[in-house]
Amino acid sequence: MNTKEQRFSKLVKEYERTIYAVCYMFSSDADDVDDLHQEILIRLWQGYDGFEGRSDIKTWIYRVALNYCINFSNKRKREHTRHVTVRESDTFDSDLEKRMQIKQLYQRINRLGLVDRSVILLWLEGLSYEEIGAILGISVKNVSFKLVRIKERLKNE
Repeated sequence: MNTKEQRFSKLVKEYERTIYAVCYMFSSDADDVDDLHQEILIRLWQGYDGFEGRSDIKTWIYRVALNYCINFSNKRKREHTRHVTVRESDTFDSDLEKRMQIKQLYQRINRLGLVDRSVILLWLEGLSYEEIGAILGISVKNVSFKLVRIKERLKNE
């Protein structure tokens, strides 16, 4: 394996969980998630040489993953075949009540619009408001406003 492939392989291993988290936000179907993950890796590989380092690598990965997943979701909506279900991850705690709460949260999140879903996903991943704004191309103030509104909406559903 050459140096470029080694660096890319290391990058993929480091951010695999992040990429899967984005995929799960846009589909709960295991096959779709795997397809999304694979397509995102292809997009990352294709753009790897063009990444100039003007932003953090994590920001670039999120942007590529979110853009691809948003396009996927829009295509599904156009085809009128989107079915929202929640797939329980094997990594969830075995406590039934906690699993049910997490399932309800993800069902509510899946009902949000694409931008709101992206904002809450990035926030749940622990990104700062500045990082979320950079990834989505919105101001920090807008991120803050959206998060307050999204949290209130999720709480009231």
